[in-house]
Amino acid sequence: MAVQILLQGRLAGVDDFLLAAPAKHDNRAFEARLQWSTLLGETLPRALLAHLELPSLLLGTAGGGNFLVILPDATRAEEAVAFLHRSNTVLHAATGGLVSIVWSSTENLGDWTVVRKRLAEGLREQQNAAVAGAGFFDAFVPQAASSDVIPKGLRDAAGVGWSFEFPALIQAEGGEHRWDLGRQAGTDNISVPRHSARNGDAPASARELAKRAKGTKMWGILRGEIDGFQGRLRRAAGVEEHVQLSVLYKQFLAGEIELLCSQAEYFQKVSVLRAGAADFAIAGSWDALASFARDLQRVFAVFATENLKELLGAEAKSVTMSLTLAEPADAMAGVWESSARDLEIAKAADKDCFYLLGRVLEWKQLKNAAELRETVTEINEDFRGGADFLAQLRNLYRKVETAAVNPVAGDQERLAARAMRFQRRFAKVGTKRERQFQKLRSHLMQEMAGRNLRGRLRLRPEGLVALEWARLAED
Repeated sequence: MAVQILLQGRLAGVDDFLLAAPAKHDNRAFEARLQWSTLLGETLPRALLAHLELPSLLLGTAGGGNFLVILPDATRAEEAVAFLHRSNTVLHAATGGLVSIVWSSTENLGDWTVVRKRLAEGLREQQNAAVAGAGFFDAFVPQAASSDVIPKGLRDAAGVGWSFEFPALIQAEGGEHRWDLGRQAGTDNISVPRHSARNGDAPASARELAKRAKGTKMWGILRGEIDGFQGRLRRAAGVEEHVQLSVLYKQFLAGEIELLCSQAEYFQKVSVLRAGAADFAIAGSWDALASFARDLQRVFAVFATENLKELLGAEAKSVTMSLTLAEPADAMAGVWESSARDLEIAKAADKDCFYLLGRVLEWKQLKNAAELRETVTEINEDFRGGADFLAQLRNLYRKVETAAVNPVAGDQERLAARAMRFQRRFAKVGTKRERQFQKLRSHLMQEMAGRNLRGRLRLRPEGLVALEWARLAED
């Protein structure tokens, strides 16, 4: 009796390829590579099964550059290895050796924990094989940049085709095997979120997204990752649960991101860059992305409560995000690199949090920051706080931060007295609305400063975020 073979694979080196020339300075080339890598990860396992003349039902998972397929016997497994080697040859030529496929296979025998461990060890061995190879530690010799053969126009393509004759394995037209790029998920078609804000018939550029922002004309990249997703997969009881969990999260992210993008406040201000089984990246106007993050986290919290309540542990029940802001002329590749670093800062600080404007906040703190920003905006607009209002508050934060780093006797007392003077400074308004203004002002200072314990002024991190948020919205 033939034994099933599980084959797990991964696209390696994609991030390095995204930052290589010409995508390093050309936003259109960068976005084309992002779309290509996303669709390559989806089509590769499907093309493998089609090449082996196996049904698409044997596709376990695909997305985010990872895939898992089930092969009926060892003979098909050998043919699959030959297919992957041939694919690697084409990828090496198309990407200058930066992108490759690494894989591992094992029999589906024994406890799933042991099977999964064998697959993971096989992947690590293949990824580390280059380190043990001859010449790995030789001096780096830069090579001339090869011509870019990555296909354009995949974002708006109705379908995608696969062929070893294509320079980059896939393109929008032709191919030995083809799949529709539709909204309905399935093994016979590919469903990935590809929404983009439009500028006429073409996708809007980063510069155009910045122009659509309210206040300061900036754009940004919102990145997120489900906390402990790999830990949740390791706790699966078998390959069936592993596949079920992967598909569940992937469909949630794809469906909810596409649904949020269709709403009026986001439709022309955000564009999806990538969405996998456990992570996503979205570009857009900075103000729209800040609200988008709150809405997506709120929906994910409901999803986790309703669908994951029977799963023990906290793995994959929360999401961490970061928002990286950029000037209109900034290259998308550089902002992408910075956004990866910002997301790592957020993940290192805590789980279930958001990195925004230089601070890592819990989602509850972000809600407080949004409310404070509205209060600051109302005082500025209705009571003519003026530019000095935000400048005074920001200066107060700088003083407190300096005193915390280099404490000097008496500084905290002077800062507490300064906070009281600041409150009195903006108390001179018309008698008709004085009561309302006093209420807003007291609420603002109380929420920003919290309690004054023993003369030590403690400012809340969401207060600074609220100030910067209001400043960007008003400029």
